[in-house]
Parts: sequence; structure tokens; C-alpha cells
Amino acid sequence: MNGSVVGTIVLVCTFGGALIGLWLRRALPGHHLDSDSRDTIKMGIGLIATMTALLLGLVTASAKSSFDAMDTAVKQTTIQLLTLDRLLARYGPEINEIRKGLQHAVGARIDVIWPQDPSKPGSVNPMLSGGAPMGEVLADAIRALKPSNDAQRNLQSRALDTGESLLQGRWIVLAGAENSIPLPFLVILVFWLTIVFVSFGLFAPWNATVVAALFVCAISVATALFLVLEMESPFTGFIRVSPDPLRYALSSLGK
Repeated sequence: MNGSVVGTIVLVCTFGGALIGLWLRRALPGHHLDSDSRDTIKMGIGLIATMTALLLGLVTASAKSSFDAMDTAVKQTTIQLLTLDRLLARYGPEINEIRKGLQHAVGARIDVIWPQDPSKPGSVNPMLSGGAPMGEVLADAIRALKPSNDAQRNLQSRALDTGESLLQGRWIVLAGAENSIPLPFLVILVFWLTIVFVSFGLFAPWNATVVAALFVCAISVATALFLVLEMESPFTGFIRVSPDPLRYALSSLGK
């Protein structure tokens, strides 16, 4: 889901609901808004507002947890890449071509996930990256090595384990990059927010200060959901997982 689109929809729904509430205040007969009616409506809206706050808190916590998990996965991948490169370096000079291939695969993967061209969308799908098949080729090349002593056999085994962990990590990142907030969940949240803003307008006087305050509140709620959805897409948009750890690994590979 596009955070900008959803944020705009939330802004329109909430501020539009507030304007509808202001209009209803002037259109409804006086006895519809007497003290007894106000108390009943406020109790109902208070319940909806409480549920909305809880739901928004859960959504925010889920998005932050997902973002942090992807950030941790990138850093863990960096550690594994550097470990694999040092294992290969200790194996011997005959493995230099594999190390160069690893460096090329990492560079291609970075370019696909974090493209230099801002107009080009990034992708975490390993099948769309030149680094994905290259990673499998490198794993096969390590498996095909013929170690001549126990030390090389141990290094080959450790390199294979690390390489397989890296290959598995590609799919973990792909699965974690998908939006975890179901659309019906989001629709209900926006509906509740709209009801709450209608109640705000229903009991507020019609003047420029009130309208401006309601507009600022609507913007605040819209930007909150915008940030949540931005964190739900950790490799695209304004809030992204930093590529700096992998770029550091790339600069260190082969040395």
C-alpha cells in the first residue's frame, strides 16, 4: 500500500468528517443536541476513540517491529558476508575468483534494492537481481573445491554453511518486506477515525479557529498512518533501511 495515497485518503475522510459534523450541528434540531443527547453520543464516541487509539498503537508497534527486523537482517547479512570473505581469504589464493564473484554479487544486489536512479523502483526479490543466481553459482563453486588438508576442509565447510545462510536470508527479507497490515484492518481504522472527527465537528462552534484546529488534527492523524505504512515498506519510500552496512561490506570484500 502506498503511504502517500493512504495518508491523503485519511486526511480527506477525517477533515471531511469534521466538516460534516459542523454542518450537522447547524442543520439538526436543537433537541437532538441537548445535554442528554450529548452525554450519550460522547460515551459512544469515547468507546470508539479508545478502540481507535488501541488499534493505531498496535499497527504502529507492528510496523516498527517489522522495520527493525529488516534493519537487523541487513546488518546480519553484512556480518555474514564479511565472515564468508575472510573464510575464503584464509582458504588460499586459488579461491580469489570466488571472492571477486562474491563482491560482484553483493554490488549487483545493492544496486537492485537501493538503485542510484531515484525514479527506478527498488526490489528485494532475489530473482530480479543479478546477485541471486550469482549467489547460487558461488555456493556451487565453494562446494566444488578440492581441499588438500584438514584446515582447508574445515574452512570449506564453514564457508558453505555461511553461504547457505546468506541464500536463505534473501527469502527471509523478501517475506518480511511485504505489508503485514491487512486492507480490511486499515479500512476499519479509517472508518472509526472518520466517526470520531464527525463527533468533533458536531459539538464544536463554527469559526475559523475551530476549522483550523480540526484540519491540523486531521493532518496529524494522516501523517501518523503515512509513517506507519512507510515503515511497512522498509526498502522503498521516504523511510528506508539504510544500505550503509552493505556498502561497507562491499568496500571491504576482496581485501
